[in-house]
Amino acid sequence: MSILGLLCLLFALIAALLLVLYGLQRRELRSIGDLSEQLLRIAVGGPFPEQVDFGSDKGEIAGLVTAVNHLLTRATRGAERDAAQTPRLFADLGERIHEAVLLHRDVILYANRQFASLIGVDRVQLVGRRLADLVPPEYSELVSENIRRRLAGEPAAERYEVDMVGLQGQLSRLEISSAPVDLDPGRALLITGVEIIPTQTTPALPLGGDGAAEPQQLALQSLAEAIIATDKDGRITMLNPAAEQLTGTPAAGALGKVLEDIVSLVDETDRRLLSDPVHQALTSGARVNLSRRALLLSRTNGSERSIELSASPIRNSAQELVGAVVLLHDVTEMRGLARQMSYQATHDALTGLVNRREFERRLEEAIESGHRGDGQHVLCYLDLDRFKLVNDSSGHLAGDSMLREVAKLLRDAVRDSDTVGRLGGDEFGTLLVGCPLDKARQIADDLTRSVGEYRFVWKDKIFNIGVSVGLVEISRESGTLEELLAAADTACYVAKKQGTGRVVVYSARDEALARHTGEIQWLQRLQGALKENRFHLYQQVIVAAHGDDGGPALEVLVRLQDEAGHELPPAEFMRAAERYRLMGLVDRWVVQATFAALGRGAIPVPAHRSVAINVSGQTLGDAQFLEYVVEC
Repeated sequence: MSILGLLCLLFALIAALLLVLYGLQRRELRSIGDLSEQLLRIAVGGPFPEQVDFGSDKGEIAGLVTAVNHLLTRATRGAERDAAQTPRLFADLGERIHEAVLLHRDVILYANRQFASLIGVDRVQLVGRRLADLVPPEYSELVSENIRRRLAGEPAAERYEVDMVGLQGQLSRLEISSAPVDLDPGRALLITGVEIIPTQTTPALPLGGDGAAEPQQLALQSLAEAIIATDKDGRITMLNPAAEQLTGTPAAGALGKVLEDIVSLVDETDRRLLSDPVHQALTSGARVNLSRRALLLSRTNGSERSIELSASPIRNSAQELVGAVVLLHDVTEMRGLARQMSYQATHDALTGLVNRREFERRLEEAIESGHRGDGQHVLCYLDLDRFKLVNDSSGHLAGDSMLREVAKLLRDAVRDSDTVGRLGGDEFGTLLVGCPLDKARQIADDLTRSVGEYRFVWKDKIFNIGVSVGLVEISRESGTLEELLAAADTACYVAKKQGTGRVVVYSARDEALARHTGEIQWLQRLQGALKENRFHLYQQVIVAAHGDDGGPALEVLVRLQDEAGHELPPAEFMRAAERYRLMGLVDRWVVQATFAALGRGAIPVPAHRSVAINVSGQTLGDAQFLEYVVEC
């Protein structure tokens, strides 16, 4: 090939190489252009992706795309973090600014403290209500339609003025501004309000006669709160519909009258007449509140309603007294529920008597009164005789029915000022207030006679029961509540030992009472010994009188170690353990300790022989004792 041919071939190869390089460059340039276009869309407010797309995974441009995607990931996480903080920041901001702020969809989602103070309620009470319900009727449709159109993106006023009437009668004019905002799961309306007329009290404006058609008057007529306005002489000038319903008096029949002409206000506990709050407010120039135990009695229809009431004096712009406004809130249901809850917390559900907790509270009051020397009181402790027979033979329904009837017998036998309580299963207490001991003894005798003569009929069976009564006087020298209850229980126990229908007055000098007091002390010692594991096992060999019969080789015995380390035989503590039903716990301790000793070889037992363990009658009557032994 000639030199010219070689040169032509070389130029052709160079041209082909240049064409290939140009194609590669165009492809990379297109990728850079695509990347720039995606970033531009994000910059002008388009959707914020987690990453941008790029076809190639090689070269420096691919590295650039990786860096861009890394930045986008960090930005996305920051946006999510900011979004999570937004509600808290918004709420914090809403509480710091001076304007009234609402978030509203169909109802109010959020209200700041400034808006709540204009309405006169806690802001929590505003959530779930409509803004249209908080304005006078002539503004209601305007406000409701404006909110609907603004949320729908339809043309509507961004600013308008509206009157707001608070629940305390205060009037404000607000300039309302609104703007739709995105609030998951949709859109809401951010509403701000700036007060342009200082807050006034509506009743200072004309409330009757020529001024009755004012928008403020119409607003008061629409409020759910009962409102009564008076002139400076206390004569009624306005009664809104809610007040008409609460007092049972139409407005036409109330105008010109004073509050006491249409209702009476009494203490719902003792029916004591309360002072006229309107007269007090007008005389003192200060607000008067009746928030506890006020009961409204209608003179028109005789109805009774529990209320909370506030009466405030009204002054004009010259600070002259022109009247008063009374706000009444019906709390009948709330107080009824509170009384029901209080009753359930202080009374026995079966008998209707006060429960042990309430009885002890009243006993504490009597003890304090006795210590002050304010009067003579007596505590009675009553324990029914033969009640277990009714339960065992006829079932718990019969026992419950009998307890209700006995409770009525006890209530009927004492004064209204005395207290009868159920202290346990078949144990009752009576607190005789302002009663000398000899009179209390007579009442106790009458009680035992009434219960002894009572016959309980259940189906085809007739039961007669009795009651044992222990008395203890409450005086300056009386001890604590626990000591008084223990003394009364001791006297009752001694009465029960003497036979049914007996009454015993506690005396520390009485030998039987002293013996039982010792048993009470043993109760505390036994409980301590069980808790501190101060029982010890002893073994006694059993020798057959007629040779080896293969029976028990040993008998296991128990001793109690007292606080000083001395060993005490069962005879010293057994009676108290049985009296206070602790033998079951002692027997279980003996069984468990014996099995453990046998397991580790501490008790040697000859082959084919056994060990005897003594258990009490209480334990043998325990249906769960066999299961306990098997599990040991």
